Amino acid sequence: MNFIFLIEGLVIGFSLAAPVGPVGVLCIRRTLTHGSKRGLIVGISAACADMLYGIVAAFGVTLISDFISHQQQWIRLVGGILLIILGYRTFHSHASTDTPINGTNGLVRAFISTFLLTLTNPMTLFAFAAVFAGIGLNKIIGDNWSGTFLVAGVFLGSLSWFTLLTALVHFFREKITANGLTLVNKIAGTLLILFGVFALWKSLVGF
Repeated sequence: MNFIFLIEGLVIGFSLAAPVGPVGVLCIRRTLTHGSKRGLIVGISAACADMLYGIVAAFGVTLISDFISHQQQWIRLVGGILLIILGYRTFHSHASTDTPINGTNGLVRAFISTFLLTLTNPMTLFAFAAVFAGIGLNKIIGDNWSGTFLVAGVFLGSLSWFTLLTALVHFFREKITANGLTLVNKIAGTLLILFGVFALWKSLVGF
């Protein structure tokens, strides 16, 4: 029975991660400019954040869920600002076809920044809560093992998507010139800024 919850979690994690939002854009851009290791770190970080939201949704951690629900405008505001700053830096970043050294500090910074960026999207929690309600949360209430397998599946499903995305981008990376990377930076930066502006607008509308 627990295996079924693992499979359900895999499908949910993969499906909710697949739509290319700001984290997906970030994963693509960093894979192209810094190599597959940096792109995979972005994916692992996003999967960890998804897993955390999955835990809150599955086990009903009331204090955290209430805080996110009541403070979502401020969370969106912070996330929007972070996205605009990140988009601006991406838009003006220098393109290079050489893969930089992925030092420990750089990988840790990439992990933390992506983790925080993913957490500043409160809609992720509500999406997981809605999907879990759809499959029947009553099945796992009081059954910690079932909930654990479901959340583990969410992590693996989300990680599977970002691993696949990183691999696909890395495959085409060798075919992209420096001019192509410059264009990617411009497009990625613009998209991140637009995501940030949208998040700011949503936060201001909610006030």
